[in-house]
Amino acid sequence: MNLISKFRNEIILALLISAAYFILRLVFLETLPMFTDEAIYLRWAQIALHDSSWRFISLTDGKQPLFVWFMMVFMKFIKDPLLAGRLVSVLSGFFTMTGLWLLSFELFKNRKIAFFTAILYVFYPFAQVYDRMALMDGMVGTLAVWALYFSVLLVRRIRLDIAYTLGFVIGAGTLTKTSDFFSIYSMPFLVLLFDFKSKFLKNRIIRLILYLLFAVVISQILYSVLRLSPLFEMISAKNAVFVYPFSQWIHHPFTFFVGNLHGLFSWLVQYLKLPYILLILFSIVFIFRYPREKLLLLAYFAFPFVGLALFGRVIFPRFIYFMSLFLLPLAAWSLDYITVYIIEKLNLKTLSSKIILSFIIVLIFVAYSGYVSFVFAQNPVKASIADSDYNQYIGSWSAGWGVRKSVEFFSQKAMSGKIFIGTEGTFGLMPESMELYLIQNPNVTIKGFWPIGNQLPAEALAYAKKMPSYFIFYQPEHQVIPQNFPLKLIFQVSEGNSNYLYRVYQILPQ
Repeated sequence: MNLISKFRNEIILALLISAAYFILRLVFLETLPMFTDEAIYLRWAQIALHDSSWRFISLTDGKQPLFVWFMMVFMKFIKDPLLAGRLVSVLSGFFTMTGLWLLSFELFKNRKIAFFTAILYVFYPFAQVYDRMALMDGMVGTLAVWALYFSVLLVRRIRLDIAYTLGFVIGAGTLTKTSDFFSIYSMPFLVLLFDFKSKFLKNRIIRLILYLLFAVVISQILYSVLRLSPLFEMISAKNAVFVYPFSQWIHHPFTFFVGNLHGLFSWLVQYLKLPYILLILFSIVFIFRYPREKLLLLAYFAFPFVGLALFGRVIFPRFIYFMSLFLLPLAAWSLDYITVYIIEKLNLKTLSSKIILSFIIVLIFVAYSGYVSFVFAQNPVKASIADSDYNQYIGSWSAGWGVRKSVEFFSQKAMSGKIFIGTEGTFGLMPESMELYLIQNPNVTIKGFWPIGNQLPAEALAYAKKMPSYFIFYQPEHQVIPQNFPLKLIFQVSEGNSNYLYRVYQILPQ
């Protein structure tokens, strides 16, 4: 009871921040349409749940399986696959926020900065997007933050128990996505925090190096679990789609660097928003205060950021999400500095006046980001997020705006007897989204077709002679349906505010 009384205000604040986090993440959780990659990952999890021989199914597309495994567990208890998958990201985001609190406190030894970091994270639009989608990148950020936290603990305390905990965290990260290998590649920057004035210097250096190596070995032992699958080599093949292998990069080392750098910075600015950017820059201007801690955070951001700009072949905003998280403690430091400075200048004495002023200052810096985050949750079409993400998740054919309406329509039709559903595409939003909700219905047959060309597939026409049959068109290739297709439009849905249409047709029997 004495401990609770001592930290009562901190506990109350932690509960309020946690409540704000879950409200902003859970409200309108399914307003955003199912994205193509979400449909793929969710279908993998569903298959793995029902067939243990497919637990490494994500390797068929060169993706590590840990996120899929977590979704698989959630699907066991939650009926709606999309809700189950997105709840994994919501929970991951909460652990990201917790990890940032611990990281900030360990670096700056200041609870106020730690709480400010958590508050900035709650209203951070970048986090709002990836904490609400069934994509791997939210969990990548979680494990990257915790890996840095345990890395900082290790370099300061040099203990074996911290080393193997770090190894498990990094291992989990590499089982989630290749991006988390940066937790290993960035380790040399930890020298910034090493105390070179301590006693037994040589012994401490040797122990630290051995413990870091020990952590890396543990992480790679965990990662080697993937070698049990004959599809392990698919990871390298998939990585080569997005990042130039060194053998190719060396022939054009800086050809795409400037263009990539411009794109990445543009997306970062679009997500950080001006108030957060000002706080980060203010922290850098005062780099002489906590210089080593700030340089470490900047290094953990800049090293993978520049690396992606150098080697990136196909880049998306989600690739820089985990890197951007290391900037939030810098912004929180500035927020603390500004509040302390103003409180001292105004000579405020009472606790209540200090709390009110701190609340006003924090509100000024998070209000716009909070507004953007809420709009994204409530009405994604009006969201002010990075243009590339907007085009993918909201305003393009890859956003399944008509999926839920289709599932409801087909479920109702299947109550009267057998039906057939043909889809444009064999991998992606279709047919995976239909399979997620309808594959277990014995009255529903689903088949994807690609390419379709100027003739409706003969198999789909054959089904139309036997039972009510339908076809879903949503990709750019068939925004204009050939007149010779024997189809009757059932309904169509606009893909956000774009010119793309998601359409469901009934196949007319010939």
